Amino acid sequence: MGRLDGKVALITGGARGMGASHAELFIKEGAKVVITDILDGSETAKRLGDHCKYIQHDVTKREDWEKVVKETEETFGPISVLINNAGIARFAPWESRTDEDYDQHYRINQLGVYLGMQITAPSMIKTGKGSMINISSIAGLFGSAGLMAYTATKFAVRGMTKVAALDWGQYGIRVNSIHPGVIRTPMTMENPNVDVSLVEQMGETVALGRIADPIEVSNLALFLASDESSYSTGAEFVIDGGQTAKY
Repeated sequence: MGRLDGKVALITGGARGMGASHAELFIKEGAKVVITDILDGSETAKRLGDHCKYIQHDVTKREDWEKVVKETEETFGPISVLINNAGIARFAPWESRTDEDYDQHYRINQLGVYLGMQITAPSMIKTGKGSMINISSIAGLFGSAGLMAYTATKFAVRGMTKVAALDWGQYGIRVNSIHPGVIRTPMTMENPNVDVSLVEQMGETVALGRIADPIEVSNLALFLASDESSYSTGAEFVIDGGQTAKY
């Protein structure tokens, strides 16, 4: 038996990187998964098989969320797991940050999470329980130079997670946040604004001496999605190789 047998998971930002890694592991553990993304995730869904469906999705739009929840229920049934994984990150000095860039960070990283939780909750209430997993960051725990917009939104995700846990615990819905450090994903390693050599050097400075692979975050998400974490809600789960241990 799989650890997620009978569960239906919705994963945003699932076309590649961590989202695709989560989807692959969840399917192996018995879940049926809908991956959504602004990018084309049809090849990822095809690779993952009949228990995976891709829906194009702009997480900043309420109507897109409503469509995704409706199609997920029609395809696989009520949603029992939500992973708010979609996000962006751009480095920029404070003085050169534009209003448009800040707003885009807010709309994708923060508003998208808010809409996802609000619009998915009724589907979970139908089943009497559920698990929402919001991907924040260690940038949601402390400040980082050049990451004003990203840090602001990741702190917000951390706070919204706690409020949602308090509001929806009565319905059996658990809400937790994951705070990754540096992960080997396209957003990090293929970002034109990021010096990959510096990223690798950063990995060498953490307690475990390396960058994480996406599957390591997926294993944590699996625990939170499963009934094994049945008494965990409103909590922060840090996965950073010890990077924040000094704080």
